[in-house]
Amino acid sequence: MLIHPWDAARDTAEWQAWLATHDFGQLAVNGLPGEPPFVQPMHFAYDASRGGEFGEAVAHLARPNPVWPALAADSEVLLSVVDDYAFVPGPWQAPPGAPAEHGTPTSFYAAVQLRCTARVVDAPEEKAELLNRLVGRFQAPGRSATVTPGEAPYGRMLPGIRGLRLEVTDVRAKFKYAGHKPEEVQDRIARGLAERGDPRDAAALAAQRRRRQA
Repeated sequence: MLIHPWDAARDTAEWQAWLATHDFGQLAVNGLPGEPPFVQPMHFAYDASRGGEFGEAVAHLARPNPVWPALAADSEVLLSVVDDYAFVPGPWQAPPGAPAEHGTPTSFYAAVQLRCTARVVDAPEEKAELLNRLVGRFQAPGRSATVTPGEAPYGRMLPGIRGLRLEVTDVRAKFKYAGHKPEEVQDRIARGLAERGDPRDAAALAAQRRRRQA
């Protein structure tokens, strides 16, 4: 992922704050010899206070998932999260004083890529703790029973899944919102997003405004 200086995260706090509100991504795992990489969409829970310098993400997948042999062969993986994206038409980006048709179309988006060392979790107690963390991330307390090995309702289901602990070893973060463009162009793009009102435009506009105000 190319990251120009004006698109880079300003500090660790910026990408961690963004990631704290995002919990669905794609896990990329190197393929076995002769096979392409595995790319697994999944929910995850990120915790900056656990693991190493960059925190830890946890997830679970079904035991029949074909990703497990690849993970056993190479535990270095990439968790990619992309959101707050929108298409920006060329006329919105036209340089000041230039014809509208001279503008270059582009994409706005936020992307955080976590390079991780994966550890598979199979021990029932540790797997239950991981699942309870995940459920706590997505649901209010009391809406699901606690996962306890050997106890109903979820104990008998534990063997059907495997947990994943992803220790984050490096991070690449990008917030592409025309930060290098003249104020006139940035204002024009903001007006365009607000007026167009496509389903994802509000999030992209909020991200652009946040970057400009930081």
